[in-house]
Amino acid sequence: MEFRTVVNIPKAGFEIPPCEKMLFVGSCFADNIGERFKEEQFQAVVNPFGVMYNPASVCHTVERLSADIVPNVAVLTLGTNHVYILKSTNEIVDNCAKRPGSLFREEELTMEACADYLSKAILLLRQCHPRMRVILTVSPIRYAKYGFHGSQLSKATLLLAVEKTIKTLHSNESPVCYFPAYEIVNDELRDYRFYKEDMLHPSEQAVEYVYHRFAETYFSKDTFKFLQEWKPIKEALGHRPFAPQSSEYRDFIDRTMEKVRLLAQQYPVWQSDAVALHLSSLTKT
Repeated sequence: MEFRTVVNIPKAGFEIPPCEKMLFVGSCFADNIGERFKEEQFQAVVNPFGVMYNPASVCHTVERLSADIVPNVAVLTLGTNHVYILKSTNEIVDNCAKRPGSLFREEELTMEACADYLSKAILLLRQCHPRMRVILTVSPIRYAKYGFHGSQLSKATLLLAVEKTIKTLHSNESPVCYFPAYEIVNDELRDYRFYKEDMLHPSEQAVEYVYHRFAETYFSKDTFKFLQEWKPIKEALGHRPFAPQSSEYRDFIDRTMEKVRLLAQQYPVWQSDAVALHLSSLTKT
């Protein structure tokens, strides 16, 4: 007997290799997932100008990206179609910067406007990387302040905008696809034990589950192999010994350093210097 609804996610038409250059922009859910990728040694840039909740602000981040940031894969996560407009300039702001609420008015972007901002962001990314791979997601976090019906309408607007954008811009050379994070949390994990105390934000366990579903969909065999070999090194980095100056601990660090050296030989793209430097500092007073 099956006691839950599993979201069927077909294998993607492309794969993400180990230590890939990636960009995560969007809601706090993008922050959570993006940081998880950084832990696993992907070259990930996560919300370089802060959390961005709506398609306009996501587009603004892409517009402001440094020329040094040229990812191969971009993950854009949308939270809401609600925007705040500064009355004095009539412009959408990404952050109210603690200014009085009376200076702003709140509006809802239409589905067409959301799709236009998404398309503009993707086309800008393609200017620096014509074969950019873009993954679009909708945050599963509900916005109680809109009312739950209002929150659902907002998510529906975003989902329709994502669908329109994919139909317009997807190609085999420059794929644009949808990853169902929203559906995974709301359909597979339909239990409040997968939420934090506010009963709105997914728990760490839920985020980890979404990460693993993402990995199943996009990671290459080499990526899984790298992660398996990276795991003991990652665990060694988190180890806190009772006697850091003991010969036993020094031997442990030396063995781990050798694992880093061998792994770096297998994966030259891996930026291992920071890991090696951290390991070498663990036995210093």
